[in-house]
This record gives sequence, structure tokens and C-alpha cells, in this order.
Amino acid sequence: MSSSSKEPEASDGLKTFGAVLKSFRKRAGLTQEELANEVGCSSHFLASIEQGRRFPPPGFVDRCEAALDAFGTLRLAANQLSRKPGLATWFRQWARLEQEAIALYTYECRLIPGLLQTPAYSRTLFVNQLPPLNDEQIEAQLAARLERQRLLTERPNTSYSFILEEHLFLRRMGGHDVTMELIDHVLELAERRNIEVQIMPMVRASHAGLDGPVQLLETPENRWFAYSEGQRSGQLISDPKEISVLQMRYAKMRSQALSFEDSVSLLKEMRGAR
Repeated sequence: MSSSSKEPEASDGLKTFGAVLKSFRKRAGLTQEELANEVGCSSHFLASIEQGRRFPPPGFVDRCEAALDAFGTLRLAANQLSRKPGLATWFRQWARLEQEAIALYTYECRLIPGLLQTPAYSRTLFVNQLPPLNDEQIEAQLAARLERQRLLTERPNTSYSFILEEHLFLRRMGGHDVTMELIDHVLELAERRNIEVQIMPMVRASHAGLDGPVQLLETPENRWFAYSEGQRSGQLISDPKEISVLQMRYAKMRSQALSFEDSVSLLKEMRGAR
């Protein structure tokens, strides 16, 4: 999801699910750490769900059902979330899939993807959003953005690929200092074994991504989904034929973009490193 998407907020539905989960956990006499170990997640991830700050992925719900003997209550509560107003269905579905993805591929030509943004870069985007946001809304969206970025550290076995247009850094959104900090941040993330960043150069005779940004993910069951976003809407794509086309385009872009090593070198050059 790019930064123009609405981040998940602590809605009443999410808070209710979190409270139900917490109640069943305490009924079972388990601490957050104990339940987290039993269902295969971090205690921080579990705490975020209990606090209503994250969507419960389907696999997580099923594992909690089994561990807590919840009589199907957790599954029913999770199903109700998809019918709650306030968050678009396509976004809720993608957010839940993203939390358990074993591979996540992102191509962006408009702005730095939310997972790679610094707080200063994110704040710049929120401050300039139209219609304008008030201070409380800006802080809430910024907190949600930073919370989502924990995916990069909490899921070290997930493979992340990012193809970013060179002009996203040359634009200097937020000014020189914000951009320099952003480049440092992306370079630091690129040092992780499971994160690959490639830069699509400004001058390119052919380009397979001219139809716009796209994201692809693979679930633990090896199913693929895609997500495409416009100015005021987004689309979750599950049709295998459509996904095949997008995978083909993404694979082509990986060959058209600079290699990982050359991309890192270019970013260091932009940063002024020698």
C-alpha cells in the first residue's frame, strides 16, 4: 500500500475483536508472550491486535481459535470486521493478506512506498494531503504508518522487493534534509538480507510498468494476490490470469531496473557518499 492509502485505524470493530481475544487469552491463563509463542507470532504483534491497531490475519485467527478453544467466537468476530463501515473492503483484505505474506513485491512511480518512508517524509505527505487533515488526523495516520513498517523487522523470512523510479528521490519531497534522511533510511533497509531495492533509471528506452504502480504478494499457501491503486480507490486482484500478467510485467521491470548493487551505488551517489 502506498502512502496515499488510508492506514488501518483503531476502529470500534478492531477494538472489539482485540478485547474478545484478550478475554479468551486470560481465560486460558496465558500471557501475551505464551500465546504468541504458541500461535507463531511476536508478542508485539499480538499486543497490537489486542489493542485494536492491526487487522487479524485469517491464519492467525484460526491458530488462536485452536490454542484458546474459543468455540468459533474469534472467527465470527473476525468475519464481522469485513462488514464494518469506514474502511474499504479491498483495503481490509489486502492489509490482512500483507501481514502473513511470504513475499511482497512493490513497484512505485509516484512516491516512496509507505513501508520505506521516514517519519519526516510521511509527515510531508500527510501535511500536503487534500482535503487537508487536522493535526490529530496527521498524528494518527503517522502512527499507523510507523506501526505498519514493523512488518519489515517482524517478518525477517518474508522476501521484500521494491522497484522505485529514480525521480522519486530527485523530486526532493519535503526538501533536501528530508530527502537525504530518506536515502540513508532506504540504504540501511537494503542491508537486510530479505529486502531488495532496485532503481528504475530516468532514461530508459523501454519500460514494462507504464500502466502504473502495482503490488504483488504470495500467501503461506502459495496463492498470489495483487493490489492496484488510483487516486481515490484501490483494487484487490485475485484472478490468476490478471495476476499472471502483472507478474510478467514485474519480472520484466526487475530486468529493466538497475541491479541491486548498481541501485545502492546510485543512492550513495545521490547522498554524496564516496
